[in-house]
Amino acid sequence: MKNTFRKISQPILSIFESGEEAYSYKESHRKILLVMGGLFLFLSAVSAMSAIVSSQIGGVIPFLVFFLLGFVCEIVGLLGNNRAVAKMWGSK
Repeated sequence: MKNTFRKISQPILSIFESGEEAYSYKESHRKILLVMGGLFLFLSAVSAMSAIVSSQIGGVIPFLVFFLLGFVCEIVGLLGNNRAVAKMWGSK
């Protein structure tokens, strides 16, 4: 199942998994990345709800930004290899 999801999300993962340089990875980085992704997804839900309640079309922009950030964090945190997580952190 994980391999299927990795194939589907390969365009996102290939950006972060590329490269041959050394990297510094810690298991806590993956956990924090998953928590950050969850927080961004929560923020996207809150911004979508507030946009719907206030009937403002401009509320779509924060929703999209927070949703995409949360989605990428979750994809890299759940499916990415250690290099991808280290690259998200900028660890070298």
